[in-house]
Amino acid sequence: MTAPDLRAAVAAHGCAATVTVAATRGSAPRDSGTTMVVWASGQSGTIGGGALEFEAVARARQALARGTDRIDRIALGPSLGQCCGGAVTLKTEIWHAGRLGEAAGTETAVESPQLATLRRAIAAAPPIPARPLWLWGAGHVGRAIADQLAGTGLALTWLDARANLVASPPRRHFAHRHLTNVAAAAATAPADADHLILTHAHALDLEICHQLLARPARSIGLIGSATKRARFRARLTALGHVPDDLGRIRCPIGRPALGKEPESIAVGVIAGLLLETPELIRLGDTG
Repeated sequence: MTAPDLRAAVAAHGCAATVTVAATRGSAPRDSGTTMVVWASGQSGTIGGGALEFEAVARARQALARGTDRIDRIALGPSLGQCCGGAVTLKTEIWHAGRLGEAAGTETAVESPQLATLRRAIAAAPPIPARPLWLWGAGHVGRAIADQLAGTGLALTWLDARANLVASPPRRHFAHRHLTNVAAAAATAPADADHLILTHAHALDLEICHQLLARPARSIGLIGSATKRARFRARLTALGHVPDDLGRIRCPIGRPALGKEPESIAVGVIAGLLLETPELIRLGDTG
């Protein structure tokens, strides 16, 4: 989030809230300092985490209705059922035209050299035979991945239970499905498909993993942290999957060193699919 995002939101809607990750403890979806802008009918940016962001947006809109700032401390596991295992402190501030002076000097982040290098490598990659990519989840990371797929040779099928997200993929037409039971669609996936699992709910991620492990797939990638990887490994073992099964799932996806921003994750993921990079961590690893 940059100052122009906030100014545009205030100009369009009269007031807006910024939600900032003020502090983290343990494993968390985004680092301290990450900010998004929320107004009554929408938002710009993301603090990640699926259920965390849903709750943060709801609380921000409550703060907007009251016109008061707030601080929230949220334990991700006990409060939201997420596997990250950590906790975050969120600072929500209400902005109107008279309060915008403090944001006037905010600068836009500069892309890292590593991210720029990967973008160039993706652009220079030779064409690949068309192959199916199933993208499970239409949130911020899903949209960032979908938005960068033109010309890659990957044929996207996009699945989500939230009709408002799946109905409007960005800029290009993809095969997209709004399903009440998203995980059940795994039974219809082609055997040569790559899968990226990044839904809004960890329980749904787990069920999709469980279903995909029962059938062939070219690759299976799961968004998450080391804590989520360990917990999924234990839960999938309890569901009857053996170490060879677990080794089929890569978690986290992308290149964690690039950062947790959706665009950074997307570039790392697409590089992994096109350039066959080996540094993704498998669920079956002991390290």
